[in-house]
Amino acid sequence: MDLDVFVSAHRAEWDRLDALLRRQRSLTGAETDELVTLYQRTATHLSLIQSSAPDPQLTGRLTQLVARARSAVTGTRRASWRDVTRFLTQGFPAAVYRSRHWWVPTALISTAVAVLLGWWIGTHPEVQSSIAAPDELRELTRPGGLYETYYSSHQAAAFAAQVWTNNAQAAAMCLVLGVFLGLPVLWILFQNMLNLGIGAGLMSSAGRLDTFLGLVLPHGLLELTAVFVAAGTGLRLGWTVIDPGPRTRRTALAEEGRAAVGMAIGLALVLFVSGAIEGFVTPSGLPTWARITIGITAELAFLAYVYVVGGRAARAGETGDVEAAERSAEVPTAA
Repeated sequence: MDLDVFVSAHRAEWDRLDALLRRQRSLTGAETDELVTLYQRTATHLSLIQSSAPDPQLTGRLTQLVARARSAVTGTRRASWRDVTRFLTQGFPAAVYRSRHWWVPTALISTAVAVLLGWWIGTHPEVQSSIAAPDELRELTRPGGLYETYYSSHQAAAFAAQVWTNNAQAAAMCLVLGVFLGLPVLWILFQNMLNLGIGAGLMSSAGRLDTFLGLVLPHGLLELTAVFVAAGTGLRLGWTVIDPGPRTRRTALAEEGRAAVGMAIGLALVLFVSGAIEGFVTPSGLPTWARITIGITAELAFLAYVYVVGGRAARAGETGDVEAAERSAEVPTAA
């Protein structure tokens, strides 16, 4: 496409659209119809230029023009309770369900890594000595030691808020950094599994693995599942950079990226629940079996939410992306 010829042929339409937008509050009926027509044409022009002869300056101008026109045509949309309901009953669970082929293997492999690290640390005294001095290890693992009092050493509400904030940040980092081919996600996962493995290995070497599991499982099941979902989604986003499939790479990243942002919001809610359990249930005086039962119940409820509610929504065509009317128009490309 000859860009100069294209600009000469359509500049008048763009200028006219700009003029109509400047006085949109006083347009006649005919001028409003003209604005809609010019908006549609300019959106098509923008897509053609982006795909055939990208020019940063011209693309920037037309992008702003199309955005202004779109706002004038569709109006400013405000979030409503309908959007919240749709997100919680369709968008979020469907997005998690669609990503299950990524986060379920991630969960299984990560858990295996944590178990192996725990076994290695627990059965090799020289590895334990490289982590801390013998006196420090005894202080960590003894009855009433640091591992055991960690969950009750702070006021419950403040501790739950701190845990929620830290975990939500980790999940968001997995989702956002996935675009870098997933490599930062693997590092974040490894750090989490290493910390888990160290705790399990040290407590196992002291003969107190049951105490460790009794402290970790009530909140850890749901918390780690949320981290695995975030990591799996981040890895999927990274793979989209490599293989976008039948979509253009930009379209694929836009769709998966918008779904990932929604996942971050939804997982923040899930982590809020796990943080509340960690702050109020884990350090409570309830029997170990009761605390673990609460953790298992929360985990099963989340999995049912994903596989039943999310599976139904996904089979109905829900992807976790924004509604079609809110997406940017795409010009069909030749196969």
